[in-house]
Amino acid sequence: MNSTQLENKKILNLNENIFRAYDIRGIAYKDLSKDVVINIGRAIARKVKKNNQNQLIIGRDGRNSSPDMASFIKTGISQEGCNIIDLGIVPTPALYFATYKLESDCAIMITGSHNPSNYNGFKIVINNQALSAEEIQEIKYSILDEYRTPVKLQNIEENQIEILDQYLKSIVNNIQLKKPLNIVIDCGNGVASVIAKEVFEKLGCNVKPLFCELDGNFPNHHPDPSKEENMQDLISEVKRTSADLGLAFDGDADRLGVVSSSGEIISADRQMILFSQDVLRVSKGGNIVFDVKCSKLLPQAIREKGGNPVISKTGHSFIKKKIQEVNALLGGEMSGHIFFNDRWPGFDDGIYAGARLLEIISQSNEDPLQTIPKLFTTPEINIEVTDSNKFQIVEKFKSNFKIKKTEIITIDGIRVEFKNGWGLLRASNTSAILVLRFEADSKNALNEISDIFKKELGKIDKKLMNF
Repeated sequence: MNSTQLENKKILNLNENIFRAYDIRGIAYKDLSKDVVINIGRAIARKVKKNNQNQLIIGRDGRNSSPDMASFIKTGISQEGCNIIDLGIVPTPALYFATYKLESDCAIMITGSHNPSNYNGFKIVINNQALSAEEIQEIKYSILDEYRTPVKLQNIEENQIEILDQYLKSIVNNIQLKKPLNIVIDCGNGVASVIAKEVFEKLGCNVKPLFCELDGNFPNHHPDPSKEENMQDLISEVKRTSADLGLAFDGDADRLGVVSSSGEIISADRQMILFSQDVLRVSKGGNIVFDVKCSKLLPQAIREKGGNPVISKTGHSFIKKKIQEVNALLGGEMSGHIFFNDRWPGFDDGIYAGARLLEIISQSNEDPLQTIPKLFTTPEINIEVTDSNKFQIVEKFKSNFKIKKTEIITIDGIRVEFKNGWGLLRASNTSAILVLRFEADSKNALNEISDIFKKELGKIDKKLMNF
């Protein structure tokens, strides 16, 4: 940073850690103070205008701080003379949908996603491209360069537009169920609460809702279906009601969790096996994108159906870009982001992905979720570190790792492919944690691979072995 940027950072009290790999996220009113958020809005509006556009779509989730965050960021946008289309409270995928249907393909979603209730943040879309990595850093530097640039009072237009009805009708017209299904949905008191039940009822399902009242305090459980503890209520209700399926959504509804009729959690990489088979049945030879945390069974299944597997860095923005780069039919990642790019516009949409799964199940005489293969796996393992050292630890691990007869993939951390399984170590882009995952052909092999990683991490710091 130059001297002007450093001085502006100090005056603004700007926490650089809010500028993450694929969004801006921090503690509301602390990291995301009124002044900071106004200047985030100004920087985004400047970027939009540089792209020869003059209109931003704004949506927000149901967090208690989201109305204020919306007010602050709209102030900044208007100070740069950029017009606003306000969608109000909507799921993130409905905002993405709006960029394909309204007069602007630039948007900001105000959401803390699955983070604790005191967090909030901004997902940014410019020209239908989700900003990530260097582009988000550009927002930071734009703020620090222009912080004390005088504001010119300008006349702007702000319009309120309702998009949910059009979004709902598009899903219902896209999906055809061959038979009615009994399902349980868990919205986790997140923003899926405003529309998910209606979508699935319109599709012809008998829907039992769980926690489908919008509540930014998340009083029942955290809205993160990638964590097993948050799926227990859904599992119990699926079993109790003998439902055909259980669907769970994260805080802003761009991620999907699935529970089978037997009460088993179906991880996103196993969902992707079904989705890949369905997509490739219609479009032979297509590309399918998945992240480094996914099972080795997924690329095998893609190849068996004549498709081309493409591995990507973890992160919804990175997956989207890779889908566009290779013109993929489908993309997905272990956290539950699923991107259909065949009959849907290629953005991550937990509600639409759930509807596609219902369509597949309705066409089958037997439950296809029971036939998806699986190996011995661990859930995602998290080790708490710091934002300042997490990447350094991963780099040390990579440079120290010398075990022969392995294939090393380093597009995102380090994934080590052994003969009988694999292990992954990467730094989270959204939290101060290291992420590990292991998969193998047997329980013994799984433990052996895990022990190798423990030993290598112990060489860096003994505390890192405690997982």
